[in-house]
Amino acid sequence: MSSEHDAPRPFRYDAEVDPGETKHIQYEVGETYLGRPVELPVTVINGEYAGPRLCLSAAIHGDEVNGVKVLHEVADRYDPADLHGTIVCLHVVNVPGYIAQQRYLPIYDQDLNRSFPGTEGGSTASRMARIIWDRFVSKCDFGLDFHTSTRNRMTVFHGRADMDDEGIQRLVDAAGLSLVLSGEGSSGMLRRVATENGTPIVTVEMGEANRFQPMLVDLGLQAVENVLAGYEMYPDATPERSEMQKVLTSEHQKTWIRADHGGLVDMKWGPMPIVDEGETICVISGHFKQEQHVVEAPFDGFLAGILANPRVLPGHPLVHLVEIDDEDREHVRRFYEDIGFARHGIFHWMGKMGERMTESLLEERHEE
Repeated sequence: MSSEHDAPRPFRYDAEVDPGETKHIQYEVGETYLGRPVELPVTVINGEYAGPRLCLSAAIHGDEVNGVKVLHEVADRYDPADLHGTIVCLHVVNVPGYIAQQRYLPIYDQDLNRSFPGTEGGSTASRMARIIWDRFVSKCDFGLDFHTSTRNRMTVFHGRADMDDEGIQRLVDAAGLSLVLSGEGSSGMLRRVATENGTPIVTVEMGEANRFQPMLVDLGLQAVENVLAGYEMYPDATPERSEMQKVLTSEHQKTWIRADHGGLVDMKWGPMPIVDEGETICVISGHFKQEQHVVEAPFDGFLAGILANPRVLPGHPLVHLVEIDDEDREHVRRFYEDIGFARHGIFHWMGKMGERMTESLLEERHEE
């Protein structure tokens, strides 16, 4: 991967996309029990002008589809005639999981996002990861990897990245991500392996599994637009960046608070995803409501992940709580006031009716 971009260049995998060309590819990354190919949908937009290469990936966990919609729009939005560099869209990284509508690779429950850079003779996940890594990711200069929470949970909009890496710092600033949980990530994770090999990648977390949430999709699209502007890849890009940025480091205490009792959950926190030590986060009760169990915050915290299913069993996660101090609290509050925390709520894809409902509810919230 060259750091100099003096002339437009073809993007080569085992074929090539010439400068000024957009190509949609179904690239074979495995095969089914019937010997039919498993094909990854890829779009390569190779600009007429010299510039860096941006990798965008989605659905590395098969039930996380908000990012799929982001890439769906990106592939249609940008013209190679105006692009300085290349955009590589890996629309659905985990094709088998996507087809099965589940997080991991089916049958063996292998996590594709713990399998990079992969091996040619390893497990199914490892072999897929190796192909994706060799043909596409390793040929890019930086990237955004779009995620949501898994089923029955919701993740608020934020970034995850190793902020000790200078390339990551620049990418986070370019993307305009106001809230970042810093850490190198787990072994085999795409963003960790790529960053360690000179291709900084930031994870963008946004919303719930198995659904489109249009207002969060818009935030994801804006992050892409910001990166294109920050790296001078698209002269017509319109960046929108918050003036604030808060990084929560690995020194902060983090925990998934889990249910000790089964029943129905009533969330009591709000209106912002912030709680004080001792504050009631939720109440779990049986269906007769004769016995109630109060769940309190063990420390002042930011709710990075939240249960989206009101039914729980003992051991089910309720919230992912990240410790904050008074300064952190103000940054988190300002960020979610700026983007509108209501974006994370009920606004699923409901056509024109959903758009009118969204506008009405946000207007009411603003008036309050």
